[in-house]
Amino acid sequence: MILGENIFAMLLVKPFFQGFSHKGICDTANAAETITALAVSSRAEVDALVSKARAAGEQIDGEAKDYGVMYQHGFADPDGHLWEVFHSSGAPG
Repeated sequence: MILGENIFAMLLVKPFFQGFSHKGICDTANAAETITALAVSSRAEVDALVSKARAAGEQIDGEAKDYGVMYQHGFADPDGHLWEVFHSSGAPG
């Protein structure tokens, strides 16, 4: 799946994914194994990507958060994996 000009993700079914690791597969309904963060070039792009996730039926993580130097919003994909989309305007102060 193409997420951006230089950003790609592989979406795998469980039996195929299991071939990449000797560990068990996490039950994302009860545990979070990672949060994948995507940096984008603007606050508008954060909102646009989260809007696309919402339109696709993904679970949105509350409201966008504005920390001054960073603006972010998150969602969970169909398998429960957590994604954060953020824009950073630079270092504080």
